[in-house]
Amino acid sequence: MTNPALAAIRSTYDRLTQRPHTTAPPRILAVDDEDGVRRFVERALAAAGYVVTVAGDGPEALEKAAGIGQIDLLLVDVNMPQMLGHELARRLRQATPSLKVLYLTGYADKLFTERVTLWADEAYLEKPCSIKALHEAVSLLLIGHLVAQP
Repeated sequence: MTNPALAAIRSTYDRLTQRPHTTAPPRILAVDDEDGVRRFVERALAAAGYVVTVAGDGPEALEKAAGIGQIDLLLVDVNMPQMLGHELARRLRQATPSLKVLYLTGYADKLFTERVTLWADEAYLEKPCSIKALHEAVSLLLIGHLVAQP
């Protein structure tokens, strides 16, 4: 004789584990004035399954952001011509307050002279960084824990 509660749990488990994965991959806007950094970030994150859009400066990033819709994470250089990274983050957060921000910088000291502290859902990673460090930082910001990457 089967236990009805156990049968219900098995049925629910079977439905959940066989349901197709319909969640869209996170969208990342990566902004850096160095072409090599943009290419590194784009390749590393696209290989991990993220949808990555790149821009070379703040004004280009604002233009691209308007065209791609929902952005889950802004990965931005701190020190760029035309618009600093924290200014770009502030502008994009006006439209999307839940936007997470990862500052990728060779000037961490400048980040903290401009601002005393980071906001909620912000972090920074120093350049140069490894692919593993980039994956870990993005994963921690987006979902709150590390995800094994291929």
